[in-house]
Amino acid sequence: MLTLTVQNTDNQAVGAEHGLDLQKEYEAYGPSLEKIVQDIYTCKDQDGGWKKWLNLPYDEALVNEIEKYAASVKGKYTDLVILGIGGSSLGGFALLKALLHPYWNDLPVEKRRGYPRFYFVDNVDTDQINGLLDILDLNTTLVNVITKSGTTAETMSAFMLLKDRLDKALGAETAKKHIVATTDPKKGILRDLATQEGYPTFEVPDDVGGRFSIFCAVGLLPAALCGVDIRQMQQGIRDLDAQLKQPDLNQNPAAQNALVQYLLYGRGKTISVFMPYSARLAPVSDWYVQLWAESLGKKLDLDGRVVHVGPTPVRSVGVTDQHSQVQLFNEGPNNKVITFVQVQAPDGNLSIPSPFKIEDLSYLENKTFHQLMTAEFESTRASLTNNQRPNVTITLPKLDAYHFAQLLYLLEVQTAIAGALFHIDPFDQPGVELAKKYTYALMGRKGFEHMVDEAKGKKTTSAS
Repeated sequence: MLTLTVQNTDNQAVGAEHGLDLQKEYEAYGPSLEKIVQDIYTCKDQDGGWKKWLNLPYDEALVNEIEKYAASVKGKYTDLVILGIGGSSLGGFALLKALLHPYWNDLPVEKRRGYPRFYFVDNVDTDQINGLLDILDLNTTLVNVITKSGTTAETMSAFMLLKDRLDKALGAETAKKHIVATTDPKKGILRDLATQEGYPTFEVPDDVGGRFSIFCAVGLLPAALCGVDIRQMQQGIRDLDAQLKQPDLNQNPAAQNALVQYLLYGRGKTISVFMPYSARLAPVSDWYVQLWAESLGKKLDLDGRVVHVGPTPVRSVGVTDQHSQVQLFNEGPNNKVITFVQVQAPDGNLSIPSPFKIEDLSYLENKTFHQLMTAEFESTRASLTNNQRPNVTITLPKLDAYHFAQLLYLLEVQTAIAGALFHIDPFDQPGVELAKKYTYALMGRKGFEHMVDEAKGKKTTSAS
């Protein structure tokens, strides 16, 4: 089971100026957090509450449907292209990078056990898309297009291109068999297209926002298509969820970390660094950045007051960023909380040999790379703590489907609790909408003509 350690945020570890009196804070906030946790889980089925993602780990029918489809197409396609952006891509990419071979796409098909290579298109960069088209064999490519509304400009433009190329290469009827859509259950452009064209479809459920959607078909379908055990993912979450429902703060890691992050934000620690000590978990940092930033960065609180709150999330990865960011973390402004993620047991072991017989390198001989990784993690954490830099550690016994799912689910529930502590809505993103409208105007979408000058900066608007 995943574990959380927050002791290095206590004033006994990092001093009274930068730390917390955890026992006192737990006693003070315990009753309110008990109510917050109960409210979150009590309201998970409420229409319009945007908490139905809490039900996803218990959806057996979804797993059955996904596994059936994945089995039906296994061996037919050499390449899987996932079209999506934001919550429709970051989680799925993090999932596959964490749970598949680090060089999956370079493995021969037999070592991939017949499963396809995978590619995410999450940008409208011409060079990136052209480069992908250069290497794809459209005869053996499956396209999974993911957008709930079907109006996401970035995703739909890429889909329009791939659909056109598939039609020209294979013929319109055959091309339809190379497309699977993940979209709204009932409405929207992509839903209508899928119905007209006859694409297989999977749902982004109602009241599940993009950044909380990894455990529906958005993440589980690409995972299953590439051979990930999605049942183990569900089981891991269910086992952890029993803890996260606990009203006792001392037993609930999501509530603990939400409280610590919230209180330290109030003490000037406005930057949240996410630093896994695992190359396979590096993309989780990108997913976390969206989750934390888009959920908690808000202009208005729930009472309509202007508050402009929100920690700024920063991506980092150990040990790589010990040689780029840790200097700043140790000696720069003390305005950060670092979240470490440690994996206790790697999938395999690798020892450091002794080919040189050099005394200054002898300390490395016959040690394992995991020993070195662990030593660097522990030394970095100790140096930050000794420099009075608050930090927390999430520990995974191993990096598999069971524990990976626990990690992301913990962060989702933690975010919902933090939103309640900040007294903001963690499930909306009004700050994203204006730029979308400006893009529509500049691209000539009907109904947005009046915003062209504003989008070009010819009109000054108030941003108070």
